[in-house]
Amino acid sequence: MELSKENIMAVKGELDAQAVYREVKRSDDFAGFARRFMHSDDGRVARNAFWVLTKATDQELSQLQGMLNELIDLALKTEHSAVRRLSLNIIERLKMEEDDLRTDFLDFCLEHMADLDELPGIQSISMKLAHRMCKFYPELMTEFKATLESMELEYYKPAVNCVRSRILKGKLS
Repeated sequence: MELSKENIMAVKGELDAQAVYREVKRSDDFAGFARRFMHSDDGRVARNAFWVLTKATDQELSQLQGMLNELIDLALKTEHSAVRRLSLNIIERLKMEEDDLRTDFLDFCLEHMADLDELPGIQSISMKLAHRMCKFYPELMTEFKATLESMELEYYKPAVNCVRSRILKGKLS
């Protein structure tokens, strides 16, 4: 199978996504695949490319480590909620060190985790990422936990409340 825009656009279900994943795995060029398709003007191509990347193992995704800032930029700027959610999921699976902390990304995550108009998947992953970034600084962690404690649970979906609860109980590393 050729990894073309048309083939990526044609991904309609899990079997199609798995077939493209196997082709990317065979080429062992996850970074090249991401660079080629994640900035597509066609939101469906970018979404499907990220969906395929979610099939990769953490070791395979480590090829994208050098693209961390590029992935963050995309998540911050995209208007496509599915691309945002999937790119945040990829970011969450990459290593993030203290030197990688970007205040614009932390602000984004803090804003989107509590935004009642945001999709629950984006709220949840934003909360996880904000937690990871705040762990580098005790003063930020204190403020972050205060924000979580002040969230009114009845306004959030169960997925968001579950992540919030796991963080507050210390069960999310």
